[in-house]
Amino acid sequence: MIAKTVGLFFITAIAEIVGCYLPYLWLRGRAEGWVLVPAAAALVAFVWLLTLHPAAAGRTYAAYGAVYVATALGWLWAVEGIRPDRWDLLGGALALSGMAVIAFAPRG
Repeated sequence: MIAKTVGLFFITAIAEIVGCYLPYLWLRGRAEGWVLVPAAAALVAFVWLLTLHPAAAGRTYAAYGAVYVATALGWLWAVEGIRPDRWDLLGGALALSGMAVIAFAPRG
């Protein structure tokens, strides 16, 4: 269950990042307007993926936000070619620790 939840969070984050990054490229003049179509599809997928999480919406958003931070740092490195520094990595690790507490704490 933990691997499934974390995997779903990461897929959700990638959908959101793609949905925001493509318009960013277009607005910066680095991509054609057609990229708005896959961007819109990615944002639709992002919203749909959020509905697949089993926790209450507020808890899902809180835990997801932490995974988004870590995924964005991976995007920074993989797509933008900027290697995260130690402070980025520390912040990402802290965020993921917070996600683990929120998502996997024993609740009655």
